Amino acid sequence: MNVNDVSFERERPDVYGDAHPKALLRAIQEDGDYLVQLANQHIVSGDQFDQDTMKQLFRLAAKIESNPKRFSSPLQNKILISAFYEPSTRTRLSFESAWHRLGGDIMSITDRSTTGIAKGECLADVAEMFNNYGDCVVLRDNHESSLYEMMDALRIPIINAGNGIDEHPTQALSDMYAIFKWRPELLDAANNSKIRIGVIGVPNKMRTVRSFLKCLSVFPHAVEELVVIHDEASANDLFGAGQREELTARGIKISTSTELDQVLPRLDVVYINAISWEGDTFNTYGNAFHLTAKSPLKQDAIILHPLARGEELSTDLDHTAHNWYFSQARGAVFLRMALLTCMVERAERVIDVV
Repeated sequence: MNVNDVSFERERPDVYGDAHPKALLRAIQEDGDYLVQLANQHIVSGDQFDQDTMKQLFRLAAKIESNPKRFSSPLQNKILISAFYEPSTRTRLSFESAWHRLGGDIMSITDRSTTGIAKGECLADVAEMFNNYGDCVVLRDNHESSLYEMMDALRIPIINAGNGIDEHPTQALSDMYAIFKWRPELLDAANNSKIRIGVIGVPNKMRTVRSFLKCLSVFPHAVEELVVIHDEASANDLFGAGQREELTARGIKISTSTELDQVLPRLDVVYINAISWEGDTFNTYGNAFHLTAKSPLKQDAIILHPLARGEELSTDLDHTAHNWYFSQARGAVFLRMALLTCMVERAERVIDVV
């Protein structure tokens, strides 16, 4: 490090080339009715989104990302309860950044032991109190059932920010937003544009992968093939009950492989993850798989990763055109800004804003 030069480029663009949302914005015609309907929903699963709703969310996210200063006040006088009972960096800060950027206020919980839950209070009672304190709840919990225990008692919307190994729907929406910024023509089936996607991970164990595949299957016309790349140890546990059959029924052609380097040259998108939260800790899967700048990637292939990363994704890819994982993380803030605005009945403040 050169201690004599500690300057940085404040004016350096946030977004380069294809990662800019302007092409995606042009590809979707605005229809605010789908956004207004989100005010009456909890966000629980990737299953609950159809094509039209997802497209409108992507359009609104692209509109905000293109000109964020125009959207600094839609959530004034609204309060978010940010309840993260499992460790998180990107997801928690992304949600909180999104809410703050929209002009709202936040109450944050990051330690279960500091709440009434540590005294044995049931989650339904916690939810009843949340009704009095805030306008929306974002919950991350390492127990799959916690979300459902709270939902019936809530009169304000709740967003699943990761429940055990079950789902992480807003991560999946962010993943899809990144893909459609990269290739907006994939939105329209009439374009007959298809991509081959490789997922390095275990759909039955990884909530990010599970939700991503659910959202991906809403656009089967855009997928030539889905290749699930796994190690031998996971061969018999790749999919949960009905998981593969559901994807196939939606029109997704699935194959599997244990040979990463053999598959890479024909993949357009490589989605890699290694960490799965299970109970009070985490496990890693696919330790044999690593992506580096020397991997035989297609020249125009992109890499997505929900982060945090480990050795599976080398930093020598960071300054290559394959790196879309940082754009993926950046775009998550704007996707969540779009979703949160709609969920707390403020969609009318952003619809038709140019």
